[in-house]
Amino acid sequence: MSVYEKLTQTDSFVFGFALDGLGGGHNLDGSGSDEKQVWCHLDFMQDDCRSNLESLGIPEHAIDAITRLDTRPRTMVYESGILLLLRVINLNPGQDPNDMVSLRFWIEKNRVITLRHRKVLSTQDVKDEIERGAGPKNLSETISTIIEHIADRIADYVDAMEARMLQFEEGAMIENIVKTRAEVSNLRREAAMVRRYLAPQREALEALHRLGAAILGKGELLYIQELTDRITRYVEDLDLVREKAIVLQEELMNLMAQQQNERMYVLSIVAAIFLPISFVTGLFGMNVAGLPGVETPEGFLYVFSGMVVVVVVILGLFRLKKWL
Repeated sequence: MSVYEKLTQTDSFVFGFALDGLGGGHNLDGSGSDEKQVWCHLDFMQDDCRSNLESLGIPEHAIDAITRLDTRPRTMVYESGILLLLRVINLNPGQDPNDMVSLRFWIEKNRVITLRHRKVLSTQDVKDEIERGAGPKNLSETISTIIEHIADRIADYVDAMEARMLQFEEGAMIENIVKTRAEVSNLRREAAMVRRYLAPQREALEALHRLGAAILGKGELLYIQELTDRITRYVEDLDLVREKAIVLQEELMNLMAQQQNERMYVLSIVAAIFLPISFVTGLFGMNVAGLPGVETPEGFLYVFSGMVVVVVVILGLFRLKKWL
């Protein structure tokens, strides 16, 4: 029984192919050999994954790096292969897209091993293409195609963030400032979390382009450089989203302050009008002897007329000073 046939019977094995060079491939079984173009996809959280990697001849220090729980995107070159660590937008049902999934590559001349814990749709897409016979023809194309699908999903996610920001900028939700501020803050945090991994991912792909000439084809290296430029553009777009979010938050704060000032202004006008009236009513409302007009039937009319005159004078002064 070959090492690949044994691998297919373990818990950590997800799927694998021996590429036929025509865009298709067959599932790994007893026919796999070192000379064939082999792609294996494993779950690194399974208990038998480490022993499987050891049986495939991967160096011990590379296994330590490739099975570590928390990783950041980077590229490391070993004597027997290249280790590439990337992050993928988490589009699994019920999952937070900001919680980017780790996808690890071990790249050799005639073999590529990818590892994940949660399902990665980009590798699933390439798997489906190979099963239809319309997939990559060699391992170099397999790597670049997986990275392309990763970049496409990042593009869709960044475009959606930009669309949300455009909606906020156009004032579609300004009528509810508190809710809009909260959503803009969430969008700003999302952009920061995604950028946290995309910036080093750009550097990892640049290193793969620079150091992968011995394993990857020239065409694939050029395409990886193009994908690196795309990731760079997405990082810049996220920076722009963050900057727009900051500006919009400041505008919302100013709008809230303006609304508060307008309300305080109205209250001040009302208080200024009723202050002298309250003084008069308080003065004539005292239950003491000697108040003028108490015995006069027209006393109420005189007092009321006087208060009306005071209000008119105050309003006239406000108009004169252009406070109204």
